[in-house]
Amino acid sequence: MTIPGSGDPTEYVRYQATAPNERGHLTGIFGLVNRLGRSGKLSEAQERFRRENNAWYDQAYTDPSTVDPSVYDPAVNPTATAWFKPTATHLLERIGGYLEILAAHGVDCRLVRSADPGRVIYEDDVQVVVVARGA
Repeated sequence: MTIPGSGDPTEYVRYQATAPNERGHLTGIFGLVNRLGRSGKLSEAQERFRRENNAWYDQAYTDPSTVDPSVYDPAVNPTATAWFKPTATHLLERIGGYLEILAAHGVDCRLVRSADPGRVIYEDDVQVVVVARGA
């Protein structure tokens, strides 16, 4: 199986919406699926997948806001986005199920790669959170 997002080992990986949300941001893959779940649009099987895999991700890596509450504070870092490190292939292996849910609901999501996604405001072994340069 090809891991979605695997490829160039020097590039960070992000899955995001193709259109900005109401705040003008490109929501990431987890936010897109969670929005569908919160609005009751997922089938029973999709909701089970979402809950089980979100719990797995919660155990597999740190929520940056638990380390530094300002990371996603819109007043402090309004353009903050999370990117997988290229070495986080074990986290990318589960992305396919999220992509399937989004496709089933007609929600566009695209893979973005960058060797330099922005100014790093948080980093751990599997991810970085960045803000746009100059922000």
